[in-house]
Amino acid sequence: MKLLITAGPTREPIDPVRYLSNRSSGRMGFALAAAATAAGHDVLLVLGPTELQPPVDLDVVGVETAEDMLAAVLEYLPTVDAAICAAAVSDYRPAHSADKKIKRGGLATLELVENPDIAAAVGERRGDKPLIIFALETDHALENARGKVERKNATACVLNSPDAIGASSARFTIVHRDGRTEELGEIDKSALFGKLPL
Repeated sequence: MKLLITAGPTREPIDPVRYLSNRSSGRMGFALAAAATAAGHDVLLVLGPTELQPPVDLDVVGVETAEDMLAAVLEYLPTVDAAICAAAVSDYRPAHSADKKIKRGGLATLELVENPDIAAAVGERRGDKPLIIFALETDHALENARGKVERKNATACVLNSPDAIGASSARFTIVHRDGRTEELGEIDKSALFGKLPL
């Protein structure tokens, strides 16, 4: 198979030196990409900014913002057999990015607007291609994961928690489109690939 995997965070500029982002390291996407390659699949990795180096030789498309990632994913989606959306995309971005560094002085406010939902965009266009999405939840986890599967027209959603960020292993639950759940317990992130319904 030819797989498209998204990985890492996105960065949404506030000004030339500041941005909104999150704690994602990219390790989840890297582990999946390495396992997929080891299993004989071709991988295209759409990668947000991260300090880590991809663990294997891959086709990598580097992106910065959520809008960059969306554009890359939609460009390459017709060329792949399945998509795994493992990136931690920023839900919001500043409504306006300043051209110059914002200086200290008094109360500052930041107006935010929603970023595009990349997984949902893939779900609208995937046809019969498998789409695996991820949900990192802190409360109402199963309910939220089931809702995401439905709203984003995904094949399945991999549920995890903030403890997974930066770790080499984590506890995962796979929520399938038909409502079934698979509790995988704590496993290495690379071992997760073999459990995905692709």
